[in-house]
Amino acid sequence: MEKRVLLGMSGGVDSSTSLLLLQQQGYQVEGATFRLWKPDEESRAQGEREIESARQLCGKLGVPHHVIDWTQEFQTQVVDYFVGEYQKGRTPNPCVICNRTIKFSAFWNWAKERGFDYIATGHYARIGEEKGRYFLRKAACEKKDQSYFLYVASQEQLAHLLFPLGEYSKEEVRAMAAQHQLSVAKKPDSQDVCFIPDGEYGKFLAAYTGKKAPIGRFVDQAGNPLGEHLGLWNYTIGQRKGLGVTFGKPMFVEKIDPVTREITLGDNDALFRRELWVESPNWMAIPGLEAPRPAQIRIRSAHKAQPGMLYPLPDGSVRVEFQEPQRAITVGQSAVFYEGERVLGGGVIQR
Repeated sequence: MEKRVLLGMSGGVDSSTSLLLLQQQGYQVEGATFRLWKPDEESRAQGEREIESARQLCGKLGVPHHVIDWTQEFQTQVVDYFVGEYQKGRTPNPCVICNRTIKFSAFWNWAKERGFDYIATGHYARIGEEKGRYFLRKAACEKKDQSYFLYVASQEQLAHLLFPLGEYSKEEVRAMAAQHQLSVAKKPDSQDVCFIPDGEYGKFLAAYTGKKAPIGRFVDQAGNPLGEHLGLWNYTIGQRKGLGVTFGKPMFVEKIDPVTREITLGDNDALFRRELWVESPNWMAIPGLEAPRPAQIRIRSAHKAQPGMLYPLPDGSVRVEFQEPQRAITVGQSAVFYEGERVLGGGVIQR
């Protein structure tokens, strides 16, 4: 009997080509597009166009299409989290939280209740299994690898999750779409946070909360005042451009303190640290960390994994010590632990 797969579809080339591949592999496929919270009429209209694009593709390929309304869930679990983290002086990654709460947890539960065997998405990653334990593997095309964003999947979800594009490059995916005359073959990739399409985080936070970003002082490493900043939400660790004040030499954001509202500035050398701490990590290739273990660690999506050691702490958190100091380790971003192409696990950087 054919296995039933529910494919998450955004209306773009990746999920559309995933549908083709799943059909070729003999699965009984249905498509699903999520209706998510958007901040204004323009972005809501764009969301509806994406739903219609996915619906048309499913019609062309003869598969059923579902629209799942997760507007409220997305707002409370992703948008409110994003806003709350910025208010604490942290720099969150909303895509990671969306994957955990919506694209993996809510989506798999919805599919399971309706008798599907698997869910699938158009992410570039692969899944491995050893001795009954499932884990992520990097995509075959490391340039497109998205495993950094996906480390939050549980063992149950990984056992019922398919990534059809894991063995392909973006160029190969577009070529397949063109070969099958899909209208999305040349559609550009989305780049920004989906609910902040213009990338103006400070403007979004002010509009969403109805408040202005908390104003305070720039200070140097000794605490000496350097001038007034434009509001905490407008800055992130490592930032140099757009500080709103000139100093006659390059200055970078080193620390953000939401309590005092002070932003510490320093030179580039001040941004380098050898350690970070991760609370409540999600483990994949291993059930947990029982002893110090070498790994390669990524601290942001565009960061090349760097060698270091993972040290277990009594409360289940992890201390990471890099072989070489790393620039702009940012609280709120994720640290993901690799062993070759395998994802050992990961979590949110707490300090």
